[in-house]
Amino acid sequence: MSFTYKYPRPALTVDCIIFLKEKENYKLLLIKRKFFPFQGQWALPGGFVDINENLETAAARELAEETSLKNIKLTQFHTYGDLNRDPRGRTVSVVYTGFTNISNAEIMSGDDAGDAKWFDINNLPPLAFDHEKIIKSAVKKLIPDK
Repeated sequence: MSFTYKYPRPALTVDCIIFLKEKENYKLLLIKRKFFPFQGQWALPGGFVDINENLETAAARELAEETSLKNIKLTQFHTYGDLNRDPRGRTVSVVYTGFTNISNAEIMSGDDAGDAKWFDINNLPPLAFDHEKIIKSAVKKLIPDK
């Protein structure tokens, strides 16, 4: 399939915000990026949508590839499209959220994630892209008393 358009097209990505509730506290799943841009920095699991897949399928695929987490109910949260959010070019991201419990919290990094780790939502490392903004918005809307 090949197309030529008069107007440039943005890239489309998905990102996943996965929360783990431990007692009265919440943790957030992050991956350490293996490649440019932001190599070695922490970020939300996610990536580019393939031309032949729907958004939720792409989100579940990226989550499984980068963290090995599966069977997480994903809910579309918000779309982010600020002009300079990705140094590779115009990129729009559809963000999904999900919750899991300790019985489904074992993770293993894979694909283009050098590491995957749960972080306390009150003690996150510096983040790639605009992920700090995205996470703050999700925490404010989805986590009680935050």
